[in-house]
Amino acid sequence: MRDRLIDLYYQMQDFMAAGGPVLWAILALTILLWSLICERYWYFFRRHPAEFKAALSAWHARADKQSWYAQSIREAWIADLDIGLRRFLPLLNAVIAILPMTGLLGTITGMIQVFDVLAVTGTGNPRAMASGVSAATVPTMAGMVAALSGLYFATRLNRLAKTEVRSITDRISRLED
Repeated sequence: MRDRLIDLYYQMQDFMAAGGPVLWAILALTILLWSLICERYWYFFRRHPAEFKAALSAWHARADKQSWYAQSIREAWIADLDIGLRRFLPLLNAVIAILPMTGLLGTITGMIQVFDVLAVTGTGNPRAMASGVSAATVPTMAGMVAALSGLYFATRLNRLAKTEVRSITDRISRLED
């Protein structure tokens, strides 16, 4: 088991070296992406139900539910819950949009390495150009894979937030009668 972990460590180190320095930025963005996704799921399934229950019980405890003032309080509570549900979703979408662009930055830096090798050694040494080609393709692939892996969850979280806000509005409105 220990040997497999050491092997995995060296393979990861080789992969990061092949992709160049931009791959470290992609790794950092990917960690941020998955941290945001995990935080949002934790909020949706752990923290939000308690907040909704508190708002619902506070609305149910009110004697006046028909006045303009009561309706304004209801709308404020719904807006607070909506803000909590949508928090960090724009940042999540921005990170997903930035990941492929960071991969393309890796392509540019890798091509610069290829051109440096061409300037120094000429066109006759393909082995010298291989590291630049690797540094050009690996970050692009890594950025695209990381963005695609988070895209499904970001779309699902956005849809979940919209559905939950509609449900909150309906459930609090039902008590107005």
